[in-house]
Amino acid sequence: MTDDFDKRLFGELTADDAAFLERLEEDRGLYSQMADTFSGPMRYWTVFAFVLSLAFFIGAIYALTELWAGPPLRESLLWLAMFGWLVLAVAMIKIWFWMRLNQITLLRELKKIELQVSRLSPHDS
Repeated sequence: MTDDFDKRLFGELTADDAAFLERLEEDRGLYSQMADTFSGPMRYWTVFAFVLSLAFFIGAIYALTELWAGPPLRESLLWLAMFGWLVLAVAMIKIWFWMRLNQITLLRELKKIELQVSRLSPHDS
């Protein structure tokens, strides 16, 4: 069934539309998908989250080194709590980032379907 659909689809497409669809069909690597998150309307939020994640990571490394320095028990527990919270913050930002990657991929697939449906629907001229 999909082979017939694909044949009909490519039969209906103009050369420009077919080239656009072929470009969308390319298997994109992880780095190009990650670069896509730094463009578009949410690019500033992505940059902010990236910088915040980097700062939290550096803070976690600092808390870990202070913990290894061997302070008294009370300070050790505070450094350990700080390390735990910072690592958790980094993990949550990374989850947001991966959800953003998934959203962009989903929008890309929906755009492909929209293009296919628009090409197969009868046009009122």
